[in-house]
Amino acid sequence: AYLNNKKTIAEGRRIPIDKAVENPTSTEIQDVCAAVGFNVLLEKNKMYPREWNRDVQYRGRVRIQLKQDDGNPCLPQFPTRKSVMLYAAETIPKLKTRTQKMGGSDQNLQQGEGGKKGKGKKKK
Repeated sequence: AYLNNKKTIAEGRRIPIDKAVENPTSTEIQDVCAAVGFNVLLEKNKMYPREWNRDVQYRGRVRIQLKQDDGNPCLPQFPTRKSVMLYAAETIPKLKTRTQKMGGSDQNLQQGEGGKKGKGKKKK
C-alpha cells in the first residue's frame, strides 16, 4: 500500500503518486531491496490492516534492516525509510517480470491470474 499508485494517502500510500508503482508485490520489493544489499526478511502471511482485499497478491510484509546496532545506516545512500521506498518504486517497473508482462499478451496473463484467484477463494 505504501508504494501503490492505486491507493490514496488516506488508504496508506506514503510516496507521491507520480513516483508510485501499480500494484507492487512483496516479492518484488524484496527482490529490489536484496539486490541493492539490504538484509531483507519477507513475512508472507502478514497483511496491511487497512487493506480490504484479502487476496494472496496483497499479502506479505518486507522487513529491512536500515540501521546497524550503533545507529548508523547500513547503506549510506539510504538513510531513511522514505529513501528506500522511493528507490523501490523507481526500480520495480524495471524488473524482468514487469517488462515481460508488458511485452507479451497482457489479456491472457490477466485472465489466468483471475482464474487462479477464483479457485483460491472456493478452496477456503
